[in-house]
Amino acid sequence: MTTKLTEQAKGVYIIAATPFTDDGALDLQSVDTLTDFYLSCGVHGFTLLGMMGEAHKLTSEESIYVVKRVIGRAGDRQVIVGVSHAGIENVRRLAHEAMIAGAAGVMVAPPSGLKGDDGIYNYYAQVFAALGPDIPVVYQDYPQATGVYLPPPVFERLVDDFKQLVMLKHEDAPGLAKLTRVRESEKKPGRRRVSILVGNGGLYYPQELRRGADGAMTGFAWPEMLVEVYNLFTAGKVEEAEDLFDIYLPLVRHEVQPAIGLALRKEVLFYRGAIKSPRQRAPGSSLTAADRAELDSLIGRLERRLAASGKNRKAAAE
Repeated sequence: MTTKLTEQAKGVYIIAATPFTDDGALDLQSVDTLTDFYLSCGVHGFTLLGMMGEAHKLTSEESIYVVKRVIGRAGDRQVIVGVSHAGIENVRRLAHEAMIAGAAGVMVAPPSGLKGDDGIYNYYAQVFAALGPDIPVVYQDYPQATGVYLPPPVFERLVDDFKQLVMLKHEDAPGLAKLTRVRESEKKPGRRRVSILVGNGGLYYPQELRRGADGAMTGFAWPEMLVEVYNLFTAGKVEEAEDLFDIYLPLVRHEVQPAIGLALRKEVLFYRGAIKSPRQRAPGSSLTAADRAELDSLIGRLERRLAASGKNRKAAAE
């Protein structure tokens, strides 16, 4: 059984896709192969039932099937489970079921339409009270999707008042100044330093690491890049980390396209043999022939650049 999530969490917690068959059924066999694929890429942990995981399309029973399946296969890797919901009782119920299944913690995003600093604070105060002090919580800060902007002073207040808040999933954009603000505020006497893992497909990953992020929590379909960049960065090889990131940047950028980003990501996971079908559960986006041709071209360019830089990459990792 894995340990509970703490403020010391670091590395790459991959946002896992949820595989479906061509007819839209949950594909538990592909859950297994996808978990194995992520493990082979060296990820430090998993995040399930996030926005990329199509959690809103799963039944409550399916959600727990996925959680149990991944936890049973993830070994000593920590698993965080997204439990976001406008109804606090629904958050409480799924969070407790996930923790009983062996999750390390849960992630909660604010419900759309939440207004004002007090609105954010009071919502999370109710969430923490409903969950109890023993369930570690990640605040998912993704205003592009939720429409809820988290001011740093509000987050600092939550960190001060609720010890179970151990991580910020940072996805605000532009958000580098906010990340710096949170890290600077932690230098005040008595203030806790919490873990910060970053998303946005990894688009700003090297700069966020430079500003104090502890790693990534995103679903880029080449997780080994996220892991290698993290390892190089923490080893003090910052320029080599940036150079490696630059090789993948065209595909990082391509995957974060609105509307078709998940379709692209699942297509790559299918191409790499991690899942049996790139299908999303309806309603979902799909790729045109032109989309697939563009993706094939970008993958070909990536593979050529990796082959050309293989010697340097090997040396950088040693």
